[in-house]
Amino acid sequence: MGNLGLGELAVIAVIALVVIGPRRMPDVARALGEAVRAFQEALKGGASKDDGTDE
Repeated sequence: MGNLGLGELAVIAVIALVVIGPRRMPDVARALGEAVRAFQEALKGGASKDDGTDE
């Protein structure tokens, strides 16, 4: 898979706006950001626990 450019991101945003609607877009974006943040913290927490330096 290649890198996404500005044009591709714009097309994805327009499709999401049509499918989700303008009223629910901020809620969906917020939920997606929280999910990504939780995933990143889980990866960091899992890596530090696996190397045995925590305990």
